[in-house]
Amino acid sequence: MQDIDIKTPEGTMDAKLFQPEGNGPWPAVILLTDAFGIRPVFEQMAHRLAKEGYVVLLPNVFYREGHTSKLDLQGSFEDEVFRKRIYALIGGLTPERLEVDAAAELDFLGRQPQVKGKKVGVAGYCMSGGIAVRMAADFPDRIGAAASSHGGRLATDAPESPHRLVGKVKGELYFGHADNDGSMPAEAIQKLETSLKESGVKHRSELFTGARHGYAVAGSAAYDKDASEKHWQRLLDLFHRTLRD
Repeated sequence: MQDIDIKTPEGTMDAKLFQPEGNGPWPAVILLTDAFGIRPVFEQMAHRLAKEGYVVLLPNVFYREGHTSKLDLQGSFEDEVFRKRIYALIGGLTPERLEVDAAAELDFLGRQPQVKGKKVGVAGYCMSGGIAVRMAADFPDRIGAAASSHGGRLATDAPESPHRLVGKVKGELYFGHADNDGSMPAEAIQKLETSLKESGVKHRSELFTGARHGYAVAGSAAYDKDASEKHWQRLLDLFHRTLRD
């Protein structure tokens, strides 16, 4: 693992870079955290992807708020003060800012000699599921595959809702939904799947029966080992098919 800084027009994004052992080059994946930011469990997930043969970029999506070492994102959504702070951070990730950040991340990966190919994969969790979709829509010629695991608010009435963007995507999309998820209820899943089918984009959208929001990330109250391992199978299958020549 290597700590790196990526310059953006709006500041310095701290990130961590992982790569397989041996000689590359290898395809790259951007791993986006949930609202609790970079922490050991996401570093472990990045290591797992690296062992599968990928260069993995783990960026601090909240870098405008501060360096990962200075951000205190541990807490409970039961705590109103903490909840309001996290929602404010998420709200600050406007479509315009997300495009700036994605461009910087892709430019960084494009300059790395150990990265193979033009196509990059992206994986998002919870609030970053929608970020992954937006990245695939904003950079359709660069994102070969995007995965959202228990992504929230993917299909709302808002003009910037991710489901409105899928027609711009050229890569393959994957969605894993929890069937007990207030941020992505059944009607929202249906709205998303309708947009996916109408767009003609290659995709898979499935429901994890009995799973809760957060099932894929170890250490969360909702973590479900069986569902998480199934998510890993889906993720690796997606990236192996789309990012390897």
